[in-house]
Amino acid sequence: MYTEFYGFREKPFEITPDPGFLYLSENHREALAHLTYAVKEKKGFTVVTGEVGTGKTLLIQTLLTSLSQENGRTRTAYLFNPKLDINDFLQYICEDFGLKGEKRSKGQYLTQLHHFLMDCYCKNENVVLIIDEAQNLNPKLLEEIRLLTNLETIKSKLLQVILIGQPELDEVLNRPQFRQLKQRVSLRYHIQPLRKEETKKYILSRLKRAGAMNPYCFSPKAMDRICTYSKGIPRVINIICDNALLIGYANDQKVIGESVIREVMRDLEGMSQPRKRKFLFPLTVALFISVCLGVLFLWWGNEIIKDYKYFFDGLFRDLFEKFLNKIL
Repeated sequence: MYTEFYGFREKPFEITPDPGFLYLSENHREALAHLTYAVKEKKGFTVVTGEVGTGKTLLIQTLLTSLSQENGRTRTAYLFNPKLDINDFLQYICEDFGLKGEKRSKGQYLTQLHHFLMDCYCKNENVVLIIDEAQNLNPKLLEEIRLLTNLETIKSKLLQVILIGQPELDEVLNRPQFRQLKQRVSLRYHIQPLRKEETKKYILSRLKRAGAMNPYCFSPKAMDRICTYSKGIPRVINIICDNALLIGYANDQKVIGESVIREVMRDLEGMSQPRKRKFLFPLTVALFISVCLGVLFLWWGNEIIKDYKYFFDGLFRDLFEKFLNKIL
């Protein structure tokens, strides 16, 4: 919608995990290095965690793209929704590895998977199972995954498992019941949010990759506001910038200022309506009171004036009499 107005080839701040827009901060570069090393060196279990929106899935997509360019030396299965029972889980990964067939029992799936892993081992191929949102794995399935890594030769693991999840995954692995699994984790890494300068570089990087004629379409103050509000979370940055560009387009603004970012923040927090009500309610009450007082004055105005006149006349008369008494 606004791509032509700003001179983009494509929208720069989509929230889909497109490897073409990957920005490797120092932290993300280290995380990707851990993942690559784990696959190349057949490290068994690898765990990568990070807050919601920090780019975990994008790193996985980047890794999968990289592995797919290695002429079939690595076979992968990617599970993005781990809320499955054990049989459905085994069926899913077998089919993702390309093992077609009718629905089988658990034992038959395990036999088929073992034959597949041994065949890949003979061909010197790596086999990697990647599980996203791993914090949602139920305990029985997580234990089943651990048992899958028992499929090994005397020299190497036949199956590498990468668990990707939110920080809650660390809490799961720290439970006493998973101490065996925790001991098998060879590599572990936590992705941190972007720092302030990295956030600014991230925004410029995406604008340039989208083909922006002027990548500096956010003012310095707008950039600072984005850094503060997003707390360095890439997904939040994308949402703010996308909404800001839409508002800028609607207002015919080539450069996005701080006021636009504040408006986006209010909209995202659902504060637009409450702000209007905040000023509307007192105004309505004041208007209602004024109308009521006006009606009362029209009805009883003369009586009220007479009452106040009698009150003040009596008050001054009493005060004057007390004054004379003290003098005399």
